[in-house]
Amino acid sequence: MAPLNLPSFDVKVKKSSGKVFIFDSIRKKYIVLTPEEWVRQHVINYLIHHRFYPKSLFRIEGSLTYNTLQKRSDILVYNRKGKPWMLVECKSAALKLSQRAFNQAAIYNMTIGAKYVAVSNGMVHYCCLAPRHGVDPEFLEEFPEFEEV
Repeated sequence: MAPLNLPSFDVKVKKSSGKVFIFDSIRKKYIVLTPEEWVRQHVINYLIHHRFYPKSLFRIEGSLTYNTLQKRSDILVYNRKGKPWMLVECKSAALKLSQRAFNQAAIYNMTIGAKYVAVSNGMVHYCCLAPRHGVDPEFLEEFPEFEEV
């Protein structure tokens, strides 16, 4: 996999049945290594080890329902009161982030209600205060410090 614009870390990978798997420290199991999973694991590592988000407050590929459709959010971080705090959508590094990626995250957040919404392809990262009806999103320079709410 290609290097990303995120700190490297000791990635645990294994091969089995002709496939490559990467260890997910949140789900505590090996996951098929796809370009999107590569980005997701790097974002998780960055948030935990460089921004100091509590590992216990992460949910990965959580189920959600939007307009009767079953969807999955990539990364959801909760605050200490158990409320959604930040939603992160990950894309392959080969994909240029587009309005479509932001729309996907915003639509998911209509159900989730997180304070922050972020989109990353591992090379470029955008994070904003979640947009409210009639209010433009406020983009941040970097991922926010974790709030000990």
